[in-house]
Order: sequence, then structure tokens, then C-alpha cells
Amino acid sequence: MQQTMPKPADLELVSLTKRYGTTVAVDAINHHFRAGVYACLLGPSGCGKSSTLRMIAGHEAVSGGSIVLGGSDVSHLPPARRGTAMMFQSYALFPHLSVAENVAFSLKMKGVDGPARRKRAAEMLDLVDMTAQADRLPAQLSGGQQQRVALARALITQPQVLLLDEPLSALDPFLRIRMRSELKKLQRELGITFIHVTHGQDEALALADEIVVMNNAVIEQAGPARDVFDAPRTDFVARFIGSHNVIALAQGRVAVRSDRIGLTDPANARLRGRVSTIEYQGTSVTLNIHADGDQEIAAVMPDDRFFADPLSEGAAVGLTWDDAAMHRLGA
Repeated sequence: MQQTMPKPADLELVSLTKRYGTTVAVDAINHHFRAGVYACLLGPSGCGKSSTLRMIAGHEAVSGGSIVLGGSDVSHLPPARRGTAMMFQSYALFPHLSVAENVAFSLKMKGVDGPARRKRAAEMLDLVDMTAQADRLPAQLSGGQQQRVALARALITQPQVLLLDEPLSALDPFLRIRMRSELKKLQRELGITFIHVTHGQDEALALADEIVVMNNAVIEQAGPARDVFDAPRTDFVARFIGSHNVIALAQGRVAVRSDRIGLTDPANARLRGRVSTIEYQGTSVTLNIHADGDQEIAAVMPDDRFFADPLSEGAAVGLTWDDAAMHRLGA
């Protein structure tokens, strides 16, 4: 069934600020989300990502700055008039309403007549492959099914921007991976902007066209997912995005991906160290090495290469990498 969604629109945050008393949760951030992008706000707990999302949705008042959607300042509009919809981490389904009634609820509040809202709810349930469960109560659904109902309920309002607050955190690891692909497929089909909050770098890399890394109420780095992963600009981004070593050299601090670290004879190495632990991870092996300057370095290699000439804990090793794999870090 072909779904009609509004034309996607650009979303711009202009010096957006959120204060709780004397605490600054979001500190005058600026960012432009292009229309139709799948963007992830990535960062640790307390970095300001959920406050940012809730301000975009209208569930938190803006302390300063503005939110501009499709060229219009929506900063002080109520949530229902913004052109956004939010899918909450808890899904927040009404336990006493059926799946179809949950999905149609917002249309009922807007005064849409019964036949029209039932038709729209049926279209949304078809979109998320939940037609067969239309008459069930939320308690009769699995976690993945509840998530699909929450998605359908958010999409029935035909938003220009869908906001997702850690939508996969309540799912088991296997289902989380499956639902990642479903979210990505749905976003591509609808063509609308998705802004997804997560603290998981693997989730952000799997889903996002663009990653916005937040720390201490500001944006540390933003850009295409591969650019952020391959070329972190700060110590924080290199460590948080994962799979990178932050290495102190005489001329400064650099980031080198763990899979770009090679092992060699200590006499020919950039750094020397000893293997402290070895972690077998199926397709790869991670060696954690205590290196010169009291630094902890991780080197990742394919499992077949490691087991062809295995090392033991305590073994002396040299570390090397190509200059092209090294990215200088700023403050």
C-alpha cells in the first residue's frame, strides 16, 4: 500500500540552549539537518542529546535560540503543530486500547471521524507489518511488535521529522539488530527526516547517514558517519566512537584505528610494549598492549592471522602503523 508523506524539510538548530536552573544541558548548539536524512545524536548519558530531541519535539521549553523547520521558526509552537512526531523510549502505548485504537488515538483527539481514522490506522499498520495484530492489546505483543505500533502511531500524523529517543534500548540484542534494518528501510521508503538518539556507536554507524556526537552539552563533531568514524577530531570522539587508539607521540596526540595497528619486532617499532590481555572475538582477535608512556593500545587482527603465529600474554611486541592511518587530534 503506497503511503503519502509530506515533503521532507530541512531542520536547523540555531544557538539552541536548554537550562535547568543554573545547569546548562544544551549550550548554544548550531546544526543543519538536511531534508530526508537519517541522523543520529550520539553521546554518553547526560551529554544533552535527549534534551535536544525533546526541545525539537516541543516537550521541553527552549531556553534560548531557535528551531527552524522548513524555513519557519517552530520553537514555541505546541508539539501537534510543529510537523514533528516523537517515538518514546518506553513506547508509551495505552494498555486498555487495541493496537488499532492506539495508532488512531491522535486522529481521534483531532476530531477525525471514525471511518477516516480507522482507514488511516489500517494503512499505518500495513506499513509496519502489524495488520494481523490490529485487535490485540499491547500486553499481548512482543517488544518488537510494540515498537512497530509506536512507530505507526507516530507516523499517522504525517510528520516531516520523526524523532526517536533510544528506540532500540528495550530490545534484546538479536531483535535490536533486526529492528535496525527495519528502521533504515522504513526511513528510505518514507523519505522523511529521522533524528535518532542513541549512546551506542554501533547503532549509530549501522543506521545513520550523519552522526552528531555530543559531549558536555555541545556538539564535538558532526558529519557523514564514515567521516566521523575514520577521522575523529578530538580525544573524546576517538574514544567514544570506538575502535580507535588515542596515542601520545612527541609531536602531539593522534588517533589510529585498532585494525590499523600492526605488530612487528620491537627494534623496528614506533612504540614498544607487552601484551596484557588477548580477547578472541570470533572473526577477529584483540590484543591489549601496555606500551611506552604508560599507554594502553588495542590491536585487532583477523583470527586466522593471529592463530597462524599466536602470541601469549606478557610477550614483548613492537607497534607500527602507516602515516595515512594517523589522524591528529585537536583540543
